Amino acid sequence: MKSLSGFARLVTVVSVTLLGAFALAMAAEGGYHLLKKYPFGVAAGSTREYFDYITVDSSARRVYLSHGTEIKVINADTGALIGNITGLKQDHGVAIAQEFGRGFISDGAQGKVIIFDLKTLKVIGEAKADDDADCVVYDPASKRVFVMEGDPRKATVIDAKSGSVVETIELGGSPEFAVADGKGTIYINLESENQVVAVDSQTLKIKSRWPVAPAGGPTALAMDIQHRRLFSAGRNPQKLVVMDADSGKVIQSFPISGGVDAAAYEPETGMIFASTREGMIHIFHEDSPDKFREVESVKTELGAKTMGLDTKTHNVFVDTADFGQPATSAAGRPARRAAVPGTFRVLVYGR
Repeated sequence: MKSLSGFARLVTVVSVTLLGAFALAMAAEGGYHLLKKYPFGVAAGSTREYFDYITVDSSARRVYLSHGTEIKVINADTGALIGNITGLKQDHGVAIAQEFGRGFISDGAQGKVIIFDLKTLKVIGEAKADDDADCVVYDPASKRVFVMEGDPRKATVIDAKSGSVVETIELGGSPEFAVADGKGTIYINLESENQVVAVDSQTLKIKSRWPVAPAGGPTALAMDIQHRRLFSAGRNPQKLVVMDADSGKVIQSFPISGGVDAAAYEPETGMIFASTREGMIHIFHEDSPDKFREVESVKTELGAKTMGLDTKTHNVFVDTADFGQPATSAAGRPARRAAVPGTFRVLVYGR
């Protein structure tokens, strides 16, 4: 009887331990909800409300918000405004090159990249790009900045140290988001061609072209660098696909809501995030490099399609604004609702 009682106690302890571990694992994966909301006014020198990419510098505890004619820089923990980089026309993205103490802003309306000092936030130079300069990424392997230019179907390459243009790459399609693997390859979503292209960051030659089917119109892109997995999300059809970064093979795909515009991967937790204009953050988990599953879909707000991930706190930043009533275009089709000036805000989601 004593032996059986001891065994029973052991089973109970083990069961409680396992259940506790399972509960902690589930809590770590799920339960994203709104933590904070930071409202801001109209961008300096602007009469309309426009916002685009969010860049989180987790080590410096800064968040860079593309806000039309300015870049707002806020504290990642408190939301306090650190500074504004103004005098822009229509900015889109920010790339950070910590080793050179520089940041790079793409301004599509001016066809330029604005270079600023990371410490002072003062503009220290610029480089000529092309019209519709959009996504901008820094590649530590080549020490170069890559600027995606949608309408010209090109990418401008800039030396991060000197700020001078190195070359322009003809991509054969309209680029959207891009990621660098840090080992000499830049991956680019070509929205118009339903493709991902891989570019050698040293030779600046296209190495591969891969279809993203069953997704289409790919916009958002993220990467698990360690396991060589790409996460490309498209708008038509509305899917997130997991691809092998070396072969282009599609491993899995998942349905998502409409208007996806950003994706992120978190190495510590294996979580993948995709945010959409319909007001949803879709969250997935990498169980293994060949097996992925959906964890949850978090309701946000209409228009909150751009996103930044803080890898220190695991929080997700999205931004949006109020929108006017639906209108009708000249062709008789519903037109996109315009954002109301002065209603720009940042939403922070976490566990």
